Amino acid sequence: MTGPVIGIIGGSGLYQIDGLANVEWRRVDSPFGATSDEFCFGTLDGQPVVFVPRHGRGHILPPSEINYRANIDALKRCGVTDIVSLSAVGSLREELAPGDFVVVDQFIDRTFARAKSFFGKGCVAHVSMAHPVCGRIGDALGAVGPKSGLALKRGGTYMVMEGPQFSSLAESELYRSWNCDVIGMTNMPEAKLAREAEICYATVAMVADYDCWHPGHDAVTVDMIVGVLHASAERAKALVKHVVPALAEHAGPCRQGCQRALDHALITAPERRDPEVLARLDAIAGRVLRRQEAV
Repeated sequence: MTGPVIGIIGGSGLYQIDGLANVEWRRVDSPFGATSDEFCFGTLDGQPVVFVPRHGRGHILPPSEINYRANIDALKRCGVTDIVSLSAVGSLREELAPGDFVVVDQFIDRTFARAKSFFGKGCVAHVSMAHPVCGRIGDALGAVGPKSGLALKRGGTYMVMEGPQFSSLAESELYRSWNCDVIGMTNMPEAKLAREAEICYATVAMVADYDCWHPGHDAVTVDMIVGVLHASAERAKALVKHVVPALAEHAGPCRQGCQRALDHALITAPERRDPEVLARLDAIAGRVLRRQEAV
């Protein structure tokens, strides 16, 4: 078994990673279309790292127009085993203030205009999303937080909205009544696709504002968010610098089974599977498809 390759997906305000050696930006082709940007390949203390600016450098893509399937498929083709996703969010809790970082462990997906699966007509699959993030990566992030100068909060529910508009007050209060902790626009279907791709995945939510529910704060504006994100981006880079070596120490299978998520997921009978669909799934599902063909 080869060693880990760490993927970093940078959200709003985070368009590059500092401290990488042997840096090379290059495009990675995917049968699911164009990725958000070229990928940045490099090493950090000898550990291979692949960085993806989710919105593209210069922030040219809104959340609904990001090709999440291409990004995750291309990361899989690059051999990425672990993904740390960094995402700007709004807070739905008084105790989560702008500038705080949260390692979330659950999602509520309210997006509706995005392709959410690699599978479909011609090859149907159903993966479990009961525990949508990898606990091992979450543990690593929690352990290195203090070394990065961060008091990371562990655990919480990320409410994913379609956007690009921010919430209405009624929506914000509804999500608070659902016990959501933060709200953002980008981690779905990203987390679902990472699970289908059998890549370990965890999210660091960077709180940029209080959404619009908080009576002591003005309505959310881009200028307000950008100011917080500049400071958060620098701390996020410090977090990446410390978590990559921690993840590099891992050997063997994922204890949560992320790397075997497709073992019992494919339901379409082998003789009824569309060869063209299977060709697109060569990276995502190649492990299980080859195994089934050998039986």
